[in-house]
Amino acid sequence: MTAPMKENTKSPVLMEISKDSLETGLRGVPVGYCTTSAVEADKGLFYVGEAVEGIADRDPEDVIYLLLNKSWPNPAQKAEFAQKLRVHAQIDASLFSTLKALPRSGHPMKWFIHAINALGMVYGCRDYRREALDLIAKIPAITAAIFRLREGWGDPILPSPTLGYMENFVHMLGIPGQTEAQSAKLTRLMRVFDVVHFDHGGGNLSTFVGKAVASGKADLYESMVGAMCGLAGPLHGRANQECLEFIQECVAKVSANFTAVDVAAMLKTKLDNKEVVYGFGHAVLRVEDPRARVLRNVGEEICPSDTNFRMVKLLAEVGPPILKTNPKISDPYPNVDSASGSLLMACGLVKPEYYTVLFGLSRVVGIAAQIVYERCEARGGKGTPIIRPKYFYSPEGTAKGDAVIAGSG
Repeated sequence: MTAPMKENTKSPVLMEISKDSLETGLRGVPVGYCTTSAVEADKGLFYVGEAVEGIADRDPEDVIYLLLNKSWPNPAQKAEFAQKLRVHAQIDASLFSTLKALPRSGHPMKWFIHAINALGMVYGCRDYRREALDLIAKIPAITAAIFRLREGWGDPILPSPTLGYMENFVHMLGIPGQTEAQSAKLTRLMRVFDVVHFDHGGGNLSTFVGKAVASGKADLYESMVGAMCGLAGPLHGRANQECLEFIQECVAKVSANFTAVDVAAMLKTKLDNKEVVYGFGHAVLRVEDPRARVLRNVGEEICPSDTNFRMVKLLAEVGPPILKTNPKISDPYPNVDSASGSLLMACGLVKPEYYTVLFGLSRVVGIAAQIVYERCEARGGKGTPIIRPKYFYSPEGTAKGDAVIAGSG
């Protein structure tokens, strides 16, 4: 039996929910509106109607303003917003004390989740808009502190009132032994990395989980903890780390002066052996992820001769034609994770276990903006109702599910 959805004249999507929709991770099931971003299968990612590829070089603060306010700031608004971020960036010393007490053996994402929860203990105020701005402003400082304390680099470095959003992050990292030129390369990368990872539609796991938690009227910090727990899983946020490991493995399999011919042969062997090829494919896109092109362009600027980056470029060149020969592969093109880990390592962030934290540092922005919409603006300001999907009872799950659904009326 199918259960037709109620038609909503404002929605561009109509579908029926049937037994084939169950236990599929809600893929393709429309549940609401996203006012910040959209992923179009044949075009890519858009923020408030703007192609991310075209705005990747904008100041991160401007793009944050766009996601929160649905318009670009004029010069006065830009200055005012920058000042708000500087004011909210200040962190009570007790937050750093609680980080110092954590076991260094704990994964960086567990530190990150703990830090967001601790921020909520001090700064939670039950005002979603204020909490969103506060968390967005503080997340660079708290992320940099995690690096410094967990790695034993020294005490946290306070934000500078004269630096921009990502410039401050690199300043607060204070990577030991990093030269001014290396710092400049990392800053260039992080400005773009941050922007292209801010948001990704409303239905990815971390975003959906954050909004689901917020639907129960949890504050923004509690909701973001849930979102980041979703991001921490290996099927979501760990992809950039897995892609780097794949790139390193590919480099190890070819000669030192590898060519496109070498890479193509190696990739064909992997396919013949039914090995996983990381960095290609996307849940929605059926074209190359524009964010992958953006990051490769940055790589050409900052580390064109880096061995891992050379492999990234050649895989992007020879990979799609080879992957297209497999009829089971619906999207044979590079995704954003294909390049990000290699570039982070080339710029001095050499421990891949932190890469999901850097993903979270960026994604906090889009999730916060979406939570503000669902709690403060949706349905004429009433907000969306608490998330409560229907599950059919079946003691044996899928094995006996058909009969239960057919008899459910």
